[in-house]
Amino acid sequence: MESGTYAVDPEPSGPPWRPWSEVGEEKAADRGVFAPVHTLSFGTPGAIAIAPGDVRGTDLIPERCGGYCCGLDGSDGPNLACARCGLAVATRIDDCSLWQAVWFAPDAVRGLPADASTGTTADWDAQGRPATPPIDPSGAWSAQWAAAVGAGLAHLLAASGGRPVALPDGLMTDLLGRLLDALLPSGTPAKAVVPAGPGLPVRNSDDHIFLVPKNPRTGEFWRAPGIKQSFPLPFDMWRHLVAPDERLLLPATGGLPDGVIRDDPPPMRPWELFRPDRNVFLYTLARIPEVRQPWLREIYDRVNDRGYAHCF
Repeated sequence: MESGTYAVDPEPSGPPWRPWSEVGEEKAADRGVFAPVHTLSFGTPGAIAIAPGDVRGTDLIPERCGGYCCGLDGSDGPNLACARCGLAVATRIDDCSLWQAVWFAPDAVRGLPADASTGTTADWDAQGRPATPPIDPSGAWSAQWAAAVGAGLAHLLAASGGRPVALPDGLMTDLLGRLLDALLPSGTPAKAVVPAGPGLPVRNSDDHIFLVPKNPRTGEFWRAPGIKQSFPLPFDMWRHLVAPDERLLLPATGGLPDGVIRDDPPPMRPWELFRPDRNVFLYTLARIPEVRQPWLREIYDRVNDRGYAHCF
C-alpha cells in the first residue's frame, strides 16, 4: 500500500476457516467462488489494509509475533493492540515474500470522516500518479506487475473462450505470450487483444478482447458501450502498455547545445523470464464464473495441482 492510501477487502477474512469438502460447491458459488479452494474464510468481511508506516497508537502483542523467516506473517492472529485499551485491532504482515500491510479487523475499528475533504473523485484523471515500472532497479520483474498480470491473465483466459489469442508485439507479448502458448491452443482464428480506455476509440468486434484500465481510486473496470470481452490492469500499468513512450511535459528553459547527444541510461532489461503471481492467478480465476466451463476448469486444475507449473 502507498502511504496515505487504504483498501477494503469485501470478502470475509480470518477465522473461522472451513475446508472445501465441508463448504461444498453450491454454498461456495453463493459466496462467489466457482472452483475448489483449500479453505474458505467465514470471518467478518470488510478488513481494511493500510501501509505499515501509517499506523499510529498501537503496540505489538509479543506472543503473536510469529513469522516464517524475517518478519511477521500473521499466522498467530491479530498482533497489534490498541495502545490505550489493549484490544487486539490489527494484523501486521511484513515477512519475506509477503505483501507488507497492516490489516485492521472490521469488527474492532470504525471509520470516521476526515476533518476536510481531500477533493478526490472517482474519475480517470491519474496523470499525477507515479507509474510503476515493470522492471525493478535490480533487474528483476516487478512483484506488483506479477500480481496484476496474474489477475489479468485469469480474465483474459475467460474472455478467450478457449480460442487462441493474438497479442501486439512488445511488452505485452513478453508478459503474456509464453503463458498463452502454454495454456491455449495454437492456430487460427485467434482473438486479438486491443487496447481500450479513456481517449481511445472502441473498434468493437466479436474477435476482440479489450485491454482496459482499472480506475485508480475505485478499482472498477473501465467500460464502454459495445465492449463484451475485456481484461483489466491497474491504470498506470495499462498506460505503460498503451503508451510506453509517453512522458509528462514539464516547463523548462533553454536546451541542449547543437551537436550534444543525450546520455540517458538505456531502459532496464530483465534477467529472467516473466512469471505472473500464481496464487493471485488462481485466486482470481476461482472467482470468475466461466471457470466452471470444462476447458477452463482443466487449466485451473492443472495449475493448481502443480505447485511450480512450468509457465509460472
